[in-house]
Amino acid sequence: MVYGVGMGKRLFGRLLAIGAMAFASPALPQNGGFEAQFDSTLGTEVRVPQSHDALYSSPLEQQIAQLADGSNGRIGVYAVDLSSGHEIGVLADQRFPMASTSKVAIAATYLAGVDDGRWSLTSEFRLPRPGGAYMPAHRHLSLMISKSCNDCTDALLNAVGGPAAVNAWMKKAGIEGFELTRNIATLIRQDGRIDPAWSVDTKDSATPRAMGQLLAGIYQGKWLSDHSRRVLLDAMLETTTGKKRMRSVLPVSANLAHKTGTLARTASDIGIFLTPDGRAIAAAIYVTGQSPSMAVENGSRTEKLNARANRDSRISNITQALYRGFGHSADDGRNWASADYGGE
Repeated sequence: MVYGVGMGKRLFGRLLAIGAMAFASPALPQNGGFEAQFDSTLGTEVRVPQSHDALYSSPLEQQIAQLADGSNGRIGVYAVDLSSGHEIGVLADQRFPMASTSKVAIAATYLAGVDDGRWSLTSEFRLPRPGGAYMPAHRHLSLMISKSCNDCTDALLNAVGGPAAVNAWMKKAGIEGFELTRNIATLIRQDGRIDPAWSVDTKDSATPRAMGQLLAGIYQGKWLSDHSRRVLLDAMLETTTGKKRMRSVLPVSANLAHKTGTLARTASDIGIFLTPDGRAIAAAIYVTGQSPSMAVENGSRTEKLNARANRDSRISNITQALYRGFGHSADDGRNWASADYGGE
């Protein structure tokens, strides 16, 4: 367990498989070139998600499970109180499309290289587009997190050595259930080929638990220097995307540091917030579907906008329940507010 001895037992209980076992289907047809090179090298696994029955250990856990009802599309949730180790999970170990939430792992990989002396925050990299300008790494990193700049992300992804380097860093950190396969430009070109509400594609996917563990380890200073940790968390504090997701229901005093993700039929938000008594909560929420089908969304702008609003609403409702639930839960009396991640 990434969090060590203090994590405690998992409160979500065991997930028991009751449906048909997942099966692999053939790789999707590709158009050749750069996209085909990624897929032929790393492959793809698309399968029907397993169905589960859950055993609830607390009222909060049951409430989150109800809010994350998957009858209209898969929803995954993982949250952990970093002072007590109290965990909540719904489909916490099932894969979901990371979309732009993967940018936190890319940023962490780059910052680990800064700490190792391989490059610096002032190293300059070109935006990967015709006539792209050179910018210092700290600018790329700030924009890729706070504004979700895709070109800035691919610039740093190229600098660290591509998806394989990020996967290797995550594995070294002890985090399982994570796979980065493509750069952002390729991911966007191929978006919409698979409906994530009813299929699990391991390409560019992660489990909510994996992303929650990533956030917790960054916050706790497990892998990055204090300076690098603050650079990343300060960028997450400045995130402006996802105004109707986590940030819409949390007070300013929660000091939300987060990163959102959006692709066809999926929305996500991963972040760290403080309870009223100063305890840090790491949470990862992934929502798919929330409309009849991908065809319905693609056939009507109104339906597409309604589906997006529904996905955002699911994230905000779950976040509100986590904030209230963890805020009223018993803890061991310690106050972790001293683990400040805000800038001056």
